[in-house]
Amino acid sequence: MKHQSKEEKIKKLAELNKEAELGGGVKRIESQHAKGKLTARERLELLLDPGSFEELGRFVRHRSYDFGLDKQRPLGDGVVTGYGRINGRLVYVFSQDFTVFGGSLSETHAQKIVRIMDLAMQNGAPVIGLNDSGGARIQEGIASLGGYADIFFRNTRASGVIPQISAIMGPCAGGAVYSPAITDFIFMVQKTSYMFVTGPNVVKTVTHEEVTAEELGGADTHAAKSGVAHFACANEVACINDIKRLLSYIPQNCEEQPPAVPYEPGDESRPALNDIVPDNPNQPYDMREVIEEVVDRESFMEVHKDFGESIIVGFARLAGKSIGVVANQPQAFAGVLGIRSSRKGARFVRFCDSFNIPLLVFEDVPGFLPGTDQEWNGIISNGAKLLYAFSEATVPRVTVITRKAYGGAYDVMNSKHIGADMNYAWPTAEVAVMGAKGAAEIIFRKEIAAAEDPEAKLQEKIDEYTDKFANPYLAAERGYVDEVILPQDTRAKLITAFEMLKNKVDTLPRKKHGNIPL
Repeated sequence: MKHQSKEEKIKKLAELNKEAELGGGVKRIESQHAKGKLTARERLELLLDPGSFEELGRFVRHRSYDFGLDKQRPLGDGVVTGYGRINGRLVYVFSQDFTVFGGSLSETHAQKIVRIMDLAMQNGAPVIGLNDSGGARIQEGIASLGGYADIFFRNTRASGVIPQISAIMGPCAGGAVYSPAITDFIFMVQKTSYMFVTGPNVVKTVTHEEVTAEELGGADTHAAKSGVAHFACANEVACINDIKRLLSYIPQNCEEQPPAVPYEPGDESRPALNDIVPDNPNQPYDMREVIEEVVDRESFMEVHKDFGESIIVGFARLAGKSIGVVANQPQAFAGVLGIRSSRKGARFVRFCDSFNIPLLVFEDVPGFLPGTDQEWNGIISNGAKLLYAFSEATVPRVTVITRKAYGGAYDVMNSKHIGADMNYAWPTAEVAVMGAKGAAEIIFRKEIAAAEDPEAKLQEKIDEYTDKFANPYLAAERGYVDEVILPQDTRAKLITAFEMLKNKVDTLPRKKHGNIPL
């Protein structure tokens, strides 16, 4: 065998690099573009700071020789992996390449992803997975399934240690869905991505339901119906930009504080807040207006917008510092806590607590959603998730009661009794066991029934109950509310409160872990 010169060796490296960068070849790249999708490498170019990507495992090939695979051994084996920076901060990434075996997961493909995840844990930086895969590489059998499990195991071990973000850029089906499901946030792209455990054909065979892939597991379905997706994005570029924005609110790992941006103090009064809550206690208003007035301008990034709409969650900045916002939404089902909104709130609270992000709660809640559907599907255990999440949280926690704080829902929404640090109320707040009408009907039932004019007597008792209980002052007397404040002063009060709480230390009792009511 002829000995290669140095020039020939360098030339071979250049050829291999070129081959690796082409993935499945020009025709398959063109096919990917025709579907309105970017390639694995194009996505990483958009995601990472220019020139920051360092690829690992570029020359990895699969080791399978069955079913003719020995004749197809592309470099990289269907996934591009490495590390880089987003706005100067270290991240680890993997981007599945649909042009190579449909992005299917093989033993070596999984090993590349596992390597990235291990490095991320070791060095305390986020992992971002760009998923675009037909699923397990069937020709490899059990080795492919083992690869999935290796990834799932690391997802679980990394949970709460480093942020994990999944973007679904194409198909994600079967067992493949369980890795994104364990991660912190799932982004999906409308019309070009879908997730499901069993596809439309299997569903039709087993249940005789006719359903498209989009209806069964598209971005809008998972954003609004299942709650699996936290963000549904119009296209891949929007998706990648949203991932970058999300990262700006969260720290690199559980040992760090979230990033802050420079802030110049000014006039913190917000007079517009004085007019948001209507005089009629049964009239809805948009809690987003309250949030937008209180937090730094244009800093609110809503999460899970289309799911469990009676609660709003998202990230914002207050005086430049990152916070998590949880708020009842009177515009949707009067802001009641239901199964979906409780799950949504609990998940978000636990993320913020895991990564040292202080929690701000806006409360206007008339209670829990009644009905057989709610009871039979577990409103008890699902409502308890939110209660558990707040009670367990050790980050700074501040509540503002804008209007209703009724019954058990008052307790659940970050009350003083479950560990809130500071609780404020507006003069419009009503802290009570229940609404005035319901309370009057129960307390004065006999008196109303015996009256000459029961309707007039009921109204009299409603007014009596309202005067006595539909206000924040009894709660303030007992110290359950720290201060009753003018709405316009809310922002200033919150900035001061969170600054006071920034060095808060609170530790949970020693235990392996709790048993949240799942």
